[in-house]
Amino acid sequence: MLLKLFKTTCSTRVCFKTMTKPKADPNMPLQFVYTDQDFVTDVQRNSEKSPSSTAKFDAVVQAGWSDRMARGLFRYNLGDLQTRIMPGSHSYVAQLNIRRGTEKRKPQEILSIKQEFNAKQFNFNKINPEEIIFEMIKDTEGGSALHQQSRMVVLVNVSPLEFGHCLFVPDPSCCLPQVLTRFTIQGGIESVLLSSDTGFRVGFNSLGGFASVNHLHLHGYYMDHELKIESMLLKPLVPDKGFYRLLDFPAGFVFYAESQEVEKVARAICEVTDFLVDGNIAHNLFLTRGCPPCDRIRDKTNVCLRKGVRIVVWPRMSCFGAKEDSAFNVALCELAGHLPFKNKKDFELSTEKDVMDIIERYLLPDREFHSLEQQLLRLLTDS
Repeated sequence: MLLKLFKTTCSTRVCFKTMTKPKADPNMPLQFVYTDQDFVTDVQRNSEKSPSSTAKFDAVVQAGWSDRMARGLFRYNLGDLQTRIMPGSHSYVAQLNIRRGTEKRKPQEILSIKQEFNAKQFNFNKINPEEIIFEMIKDTEGGSALHQQSRMVVLVNVSPLEFGHCLFVPDPSCCLPQVLTRFTIQGGIESVLLSSDTGFRVGFNSLGGFASVNHLHLHGYYMDHELKIESMLLKPLVPDKGFYRLLDFPAGFVFYAESQEVEKVARAICEVTDFLVDGNIAHNLFLTRGCPPCDRIRDKTNVCLRKGVRIVVWPRMSCFGAKEDSAFNVALCELAGHLPFKNKKDFELSTEKDVMDIIERYLLPDREFHSLEQQLLRLLTDS
């Protein structure tokens, strides 16, 4: 198996092309070291021009995840999820995942967007160490202090919603609450750029935005269906900061970053999410390969381009207390158009209008959204 090959052939600490476990401590997780040169830029959707081979990032994540599934470390066997594309302009991707609804760990009670970390509750320092696939480390060769100050631990989500569902946890020992940091945002963008698979997605739920655990983490998973937000038309807001607004979808903001713009865009996103936290506004983020921003119809070639990453930020109504036991909770993947249903009836009978009616209840009213847009315009223009 690929993972075993990495364990037996790697040296002490080498570049992205290999994995390593330091010999001094055999219990330390594997290290996955990468540089900016490892970002995959020649990506297109449904095109023969897409990379001909699987990126090493994908190979390691998928092999590590499959290995843990085979060893029985998950709460359930995911299997092949029943999937259907809902008729309608948004082409929602509906999936039936009953066992995630019944066997997932009970979510923590969240009472505030700024709730402090509580070491007595479940957190990622309490997991089985075998759930860790690797530590993600950027080799900056004396460069960015941002990456020198932290590490990203990648572990399996034992209640997966799709194939390869992992959690990206910035240095768990720091015990950070579920509030985004620039390092976390940048790590999320870079993980998408390291993947050659257009189906690899990353996301974040804030407290009050259906986060289950108050310990800083991102979700990452593979879902092999196109989502409308990958190519949807965008209205420019502050283009030099990569800041746009969705024109025809649940009201949200979009940032766009190609490989040379990651740090600048991550900084701007963090300004926005800090502003939302300070204003007690819950939010969800979804990161996916996407085509360059445009506010008008493009030719077929440009629509297929997936050179960069679209980062969608949805400010939303807060939901505190225990999670609702409904057909689906409106969180990062649902807002993006990926709908994991908990029961067969809702999966089979729900229409696009049903979904849009549910989602609408969780979004900010139009007046509040447009007021927020003006505030964010001033924030990013002045910074």
